[in-house]
Amino acid sequence: QVQLVESGGGLVQAGGSLRLSCAASGRTFSNYAMGWFRQAPGKEREFVAAINWSGSTYYTDSVKGRFTISRDNAKNTVYLQMNSLKPEDTAVYYCAATTRRSYYHSLSYDYWGQGTQVTVSS
Repeated sequence: QVQLVESGGGLVQAGGSLRLSCAASGRTFSNYAMGWFRQAPGKEREFVAAINWSGSTYYTDSVKGRFTISRDNAKNTVYLQMNSLKPEDTAVYYCAATTRRSYYHSLSYDYWGQGTQVTVSS
């Protein structure tokens, strides 16, 4: 079992930045690939970014060049640095953990956090 707790969400103006954190506890953090997903009101949950065991990263096209995912295995934490935020980035952001080698779909992930709200005003 892995417990995930996100933090760092909030209200920011367009063009601003936020850094989300996801603290993991339970099993060995370094064994898991970690992903960030988001869900806006009335929309399906969508993939944002992922980082695997070796540090390889994956992004959805809409955030490439603006968001950066990273992990600190010593702190059991994964981060999502979000720059140049846009109103369309407004959503609840979730972190998730998987042992599978498939990162883009939510069904690949076994463990989820409770989510943190990000609101970008225009």
